[in-house]
Amino acid sequence: MECKENVIHYLSWGFIVGAVAYLLQQTRTQTPYGRYVTLDGTPGRTCPAKLAWFLQELPSFLVPMLLLLSTDTQPSLGKDLLLWTFCLHYFQRTFIYSLLTKGRPSPLYIVFSAVVFCSVNGFLQGHYMLHCATYDDAWQTDIRLGTGLLMFFLGMAINIHSDHILLNLRKPGEVVYKIPKGGMFEYVSGANFFGEILEWCGYALATWSLTTFSFALFTMCSIGPRAYHHHRY
Repeated sequence: MECKENVIHYLSWGFIVGAVAYLLQQTRTQTPYGRYVTLDGTPGRTCPAKLAWFLQELPSFLVPMLLLLSTDTQPSLGKDLLLWTFCLHYFQRTFIYSLLTKGRPSPLYIVFSAVVFCSVNGFLQGHYMLHCATYDDAWQTDIRLGTGLLMFFLGMAINIHSDHILLNLRKPGEVVYKIPKGGMFEYVSGANFFGEILEWCGYALATWSLTTFSFALFTMCSIGPRAYHHHRY
């Protein structure tokens, strides 16, 4: 498959513009998620947390894998970065975290929006890394690659460890609010969000492209305000 440069270019800039717009929107109204979801007795309008996480994260793993399986690509650094960073993150979120989460039901429109975004982003990142990205041999020793990968896996470790703390915050039957402690929660209120932001900033550095930067920026603008809201709460 040939690189669809115009599609990649416009989608990347669309993510950048969308990120800024979403950030501004969250300064006025707060997106309902987790503890901020208000259940009004109409369960048909919500989706159970485990199913919601599985459905909304799956496209980010499935779409790049389908692109990989449907095209005859030669071994390359771009392919390896896609598989061992991007797809690894979403494998964990789709098939492991979704089974462990104990969160509240999620509004259906939030789930639908996440499915659409993850489908588009899965195509954007997958197509770019498989068919557009080119790295010469010198890139394998470039400090940006090494530093970016270190940031990614450090961020992933922080994200997973912070989620573990949150999942074990309350004993069975407890409904009281508790402040998480330990790990990066000793330094930041939203340690799980911090870890994910660090991941995608590292991914953008390691791959060094507008496409991956646009996703990292969108991540910061979408989940960054959540950490701020948690801190205020």
